[in-house]
Amino acid sequence: MKIGFIGLGNMGAPMAANLVAAGHAVVGFDLVADVPDGVIKASSATDAVTGQDVVITMLPNGQVLKSVASEILVNMDRGAALIDCSTVDVESAREVAVSAIALGLHAVDAPVSGGIGGAAAGTLTFMAGGTLEAFGIAEPLFDVMGQKTVYCGESGAGQAAKICNNMILGISMLGTCEAFALADKLGLDRQKMFDVVSTSSGYSWSMNVYCPAPGIGPESPADNGYEPGFAAELMLKDLRLSQQAAQVVDADTPMG
Repeated sequence: MKIGFIGLGNMGAPMAANLVAAGHAVVGFDLVADVPDGVIKASSATDAVTGQDVVITMLPNGQVLKSVASEILVNMDRGAALIDCSTVDVESAREVAVSAIALGLHAVDAPVSGGIGGAAAGTLTFMAGGTLEAFGIAEPLFDVMGQKTVYCGESGAGQAAKICNNMILGISMLGTCEAFALADKLGLDRQKMFDVVSTSSGYSWSMNVYCPAPGIGPESPADNGYEPGFAAELMLKDLRLSQQAAQVVDADTPMG
């Protein structure tokens, strides 16, 4: 399959590399980052999408997505598919999908979970929104770049799932960090606390997989001087997206 890939940063570059390794022809473009080995470097975003069967975007926010979409959609071949793997607000995802469909294109919003490590290992989880026909085009590529894909519904549903997931992550990580701080003050050994909580009702991904205490549980950024796998500023971005979405639909989410 001929693929254009726009956004080759920490996530996009390994995703594009995995597509190349699977035998796909990938043309990539990024304003700053270099293209990974095997990816053909495009001179512009328009150059990257011309003549491609599928275009994948991995961009920082909804405004950038809409700006890039306004440039590339009119240059994509009719019947081609746009797969946006960025994490953006639901309304931006839906707006871009409407524009794409009006031009005879397919559109899927497919944010990911799994971080940089998952992108490199090809073990990401994709949560996808769009028509079933569009999802059918995208799914084989998700199978290359990830280990699990969930079709969530119509356009915007993938972003809705990602926002809800990361709101839970943010809340649980804050609770986990505060619990360790309390345990320290109470004189409770961190390993003993982990042994109890990780097998009790306090079990969570934040505790069992991504433990914020160094030397406790599986290896995590805490064991590497807190060098980020998923930076705090990105978590803040996602929590802001959750609250923005909550305001739009009048949902009461004070913990988010």
